[in-house]
Amino acid sequence: MRTAERVVITTAITGSVNIPSQSPYLPLSAGEVADAALEAIEAGSAVVHLHARQPDGRPTYEPEVFEDIVGRITAQTDAVINITTGGASSMTMEQRLAAAVALRPELASMNMGTMNFVYSGIADKVTEWKHDWEKPYVLNTYSHPFVNTFDSIEHTLRTLGAHGTRFEYECYDIGHLYSLAYFVRQGLAKPPLLIQGVFGVLGGIGADHANLEHMVRIADKLFGDDYSFSAFAAGRDQMAFGTHSAWLGGHVRVGLEDSLWLGKGRLAESNAQQVRKIRAVVEDLGKPIATPADARAILALRGNEEG
Repeated sequence: MRTAERVVITTAITGSVNIPSQSPYLPLSAGEVADAALEAIEAGSAVVHLHARQPDGRPTYEPEVFEDIVGRITAQTDAVINITTGGASSMTMEQRLAAAVALRPELASMNMGTMNFVYSGIADKVTEWKHDWEKPYVLNTYSHPFVNTFDSIEHTLRTLGAHGTRFEYECYDIGHLYSLAYFVRQGLAKPPLLIQGVFGVLGGIGADHANLEHMVRIADKLFGDDYSFSAFAAGRDQMAFGTHSAWLGGHVRVGLEDSLWLGKGRLAESNAQQVRKIRAVVEDLGKPIATPADARAILALRGNEEG
């Protein structure tokens, strides 16, 4: 692993998992997502990872909505834009890629395999539903996997890579590292890699700190110094895993996509709150925070010019 001299904070602003009935603070409309991203950037986030939603919170793939969000952010900052290719499990592959194909971001997420990505348990905790779509949406994940075949991964790497987009390789299990190694051998995934370890999603690797250290050991074996590591855990373990990642020499990711909480029993009122909290932790470890320019150098991104 390339030890982080400056720690890149990525903020995942809204995602497609959490729903409006869980928190009144979840950004929904394009304006809300853009405003939340700008606040996170001001707080110290060098990268913003973007999903889009309809005003009622339903995940959407329409490039026009993403264009609105991205335009508002880039008009005011030089932050790195990271657009999802995961979208939601209910979307087709073409839909999931639509925004990234249209906008050609510097960075895009890449889920490294088909998996059971289950968040039906949300339904057990919600007592009052704001929208009719929410309960069937979360329950559906118990019986429908998230699909990302090797063919789909190759298609995404070729399609977006042709325009200079690089990838945040999201690895939800150790096998995903070996899948990534295959694409490196094929010359399609090109170092330096950004490996995002994801912990605590039902169907993936658990939020056990021994798993984080094991993932880094296997990544070191497979990729040597050709990768940077970042980690997050879904839900209550978000900050602990960010702290552990930074302590190991990696980068961090926070945001309301991954956790709606700031602490035990306390909802985060903004993405920026989470950024400020992890920033304080990282700086207490004696590690400076990366600017967007630093992030571009660390991750070998092309800069703002169109690919």
